[in-house]
Amino acid sequence: MISVRSRVLPRVLPHDLLHVLPHILACSLPCAWLLACGRDAPPPPAAPPPPPMVVVNQPAPAAPAPSGPAPNAGAAAAWLRAHYTKYEYRIPMRDGVRLFTSVLVPNDASPAKKYPLLLRRTPYSVAPYGADRYPSMGGSGEPFVREGFIFVAQDVRGTHMSEGTFEHVRPIRPAGAPPAATDESTDTFDTIAWLLRTLPHHNGKVGQWGISYDGFYTSAGIIDGHPALVAASPQAPIGDWWIGDDLHRNGAFALHEAFAFLGRVDRPRPRPTSERDGWPVLEFGTPDAYQYFLDVGPLAELGPAQFGAEVPYWKDLVAHPDYDDFWKARNILPRLRGIRAAVLVVGGWYDTEDLYGALETYRSIKAQNPGARNSLVMGPWKHGGWMGPGDQLGDSEFGFPTGPGFVELMLAFFKHHLKGGPAPSLAEALVFETGANRWRTFPAWPPREAREAALYLREGGGLSREAPLAGGDPAAAADEFVSDPARPVPYTQSPETSYWSAEYMSEDQRFAARRPDVLVYQTPPLEEDVTIAGPIEAELYVSTTGTDADWVVKLVDASPGKLPGWTRRDLEDGRPDKGARQLLVRGEPFRGRYRDGADAPRAFVPGQVAKVAFRIDDVFHTFQRGHRIMIQIQSSWFPFIDRNPQTFVPNIYRAQRADFVKATHRVHRGGAAASRLLVRILPAADAAPK
Repeated sequence: MISVRSRVLPRVLPHDLLHVLPHILACSLPCAWLLACGRDAPPPPAAPPPPPMVVVNQPAPAAPAPSGPAPNAGAAAAWLRAHYTKYEYRIPMRDGVRLFTSVLVPNDASPAKKYPLLLRRTPYSVAPYGADRYPSMGGSGEPFVREGFIFVAQDVRGTHMSEGTFEHVRPIRPAGAPPAATDESTDTFDTIAWLLRTLPHHNGKVGQWGISYDGFYTSAGIIDGHPALVAASPQAPIGDWWIGDDLHRNGAFALHEAFAFLGRVDRPRPRPTSERDGWPVLEFGTPDAYQYFLDVGPLAELGPAQFGAEVPYWKDLVAHPDYDDFWKARNILPRLRGIRAAVLVVGGWYDTEDLYGALETYRSIKAQNPGARNSLVMGPWKHGGWMGPGDQLGDSEFGFPTGPGFVELMLAFFKHHLKGGPAPSLAEALVFETGANRWRTFPAWPPREAREAALYLREGGGLSREAPLAGGDPAAAADEFVSDPARPVPYTQSPETSYWSAEYMSEDQRFAARRPDVLVYQTPPLEEDVTIAGPIEAELYVSTTGTDADWVVKLVDASPGKLPGWTRRDLEDGRPDKGARQLLVRGEPFRGRYRDGADAPRAFVPGQVAKVAFRIDDVFHTFQRGHRIMIQIQSSWFPFIDRNPQTFVPNIYRAQRADFVKATHRVHRGGAAASRLLVRILPAADAAPK
């Protein structure tokens, strides 16, 4: 299984890590946040002719240097400089816009020794600029560099040194658009076509990869992709910015993440520049994010004063609160068609940004491209965490380093498809089972053996697979709490401001369970292991004294007060007692106004029972015997999710302070209003045969 040794990345902030990765894994590779319908992308038109190709600072090839790995980390950069030669180009697209592209070519490339291309397209800069300035190398990138590829990194349209206008999650051109129309799929196609015509000593095969926003560009690149693009790995790719990735969760605005991201990167760039002056450090004036956003007030009062400048995309968010055509055009998932390349989709169970994107990219490719070579790798990782050790995150531990072998798996994938290497031992689904802390393989995800089961909310805070008795007054069987927008439930105990917590998805939830505005339901201690695998469906029957509400459902692993095998000697040796913890397995918010449809907001009628049903992202977790399965329900998750005023207004982004009111929420659990979670239970891998 995954057990290859690799150096551990230095401890850095989560987003800085992703901006460093481009320089680690493919000699020039950063983070990725920032489409297409089924049709064959046409070749660049013959007329009008594009501007002449411009080669920027192309040096003469250096003499080959001795092969072999760098002797130590300090010599890595010198080793790279001795073995590769850097070139910079401005590659013309079919509409004449030129995209800045950095290329690293192995010095021993020749007619007798040809290399494939490995492409990464990014909005985060391919710096350092200048043919004599080389990216750093080390850790996870060294196996790729030693193996040998022609590494290509490109500033996408409208960013850094590329011409044109940048557009976030740029929509795919509509069917029937003229041949000169462009999108990220055609920009990728044109880039590959130009490189194959221009660069010498390549073997005619291209791979593409990227994390987060770069993963989005990888997904776009394979839509009716260039025939030479034979392998791609979208990692934590953006899928849909309104339904489940980055900026929203089921219509609920991801305040902390969106504010930190847009405030840093969404700055106007009037002309190409090699300066990364669009990455300011936001000044919060406090390390306490909860208090900062509470003091700022409603979203209507957020603006240039807090961002420090105009943020163009903020205006788009305010103008499009519902799932309208603006967001639907930017959903890449239904456009993932015409895919011929082999695909390796990668994600992390604890990715705070693009967990939805990874899972749904895999599903969409599988559903819309019959017979496609499409694999999924899901590990116990945060966003981009597969490039680090991956042995623990927050309050969760995974038993051993899970990340190091992934780079070797990824290398084997590209070697096989680009260089004719042996096929890697890779099932369609390679997934990590949290709770049991082990890798598992399946011919599909979710596992076909998993069977649907229901977990019903019961009286006295119980949770049971047995439904409550039919009949009776559904309004009487209910639990209630007061939700106060002035005192929202925090999503984490971390006080971070500059970045949202990268660890909240694996955090102990006792701090929340002890609040009066959080409902808690749990099973008795389990008599045997229970493994939940796949997506979860929440079916809540609720009522409120207000006219709007959010609903947050959390699946929690509650451990016994005393863990087996732990002794006081462990405490003396520095190993803390981890009994009685309530570890978050999955949490999902839902903006209640969208219960009838993402594009059909509707107020609640005070006191009237309403059904709120929504999907919760997949899990693969074993609740061990002696543990309890716990569900927590609340109506705020601040400041990761913005506060719902609990008064229905047409646009929450324009809600005023007077709109924010206390409300009493009720969760019903009886008769025809029996709230429940629908899960898929997989027979335990080590269960005794019956």
